[in-house]
Amino acid sequence: MLKTDVRFVEFVKLGTEFNANACINCGSCTALCPLGIDLHPRTLFRYVLIGARDRVLENTNNIYSCLLCKMCEDNCPADVPIAENIRSLRNYINRDIFGLIRG
Repeated sequence: MLKTDVRFVEFVKLGTEFNANACINCGSCTALCPLGIDLHPRTLFRYVLIGARDRVLENTNNIYSCLLCKMCEDNCPADVPIAENIRSLRNYINRDIFGLIRG
């Protein structure tokens, strides 16, 4: 059963610019990833937008595996700020899961 929290995206956005609303699910980001990570950015961002916090946290290793090389972002036809979104997720995990404060 998928639990959702409509406020989750607001927690992720705290102090950051998370924005994935423009994603058109084209798959360009996935095709260009040099790591070939199993989790697609579009899927991860959709989890955030629908409030599927547990699904996002299940993918913490993938979130931290991203090189932030921006190959996906540079080729995104919808101009989704993919690297910034990944940074926002890392900030959320550091702040609210690991209890680290970003300074």
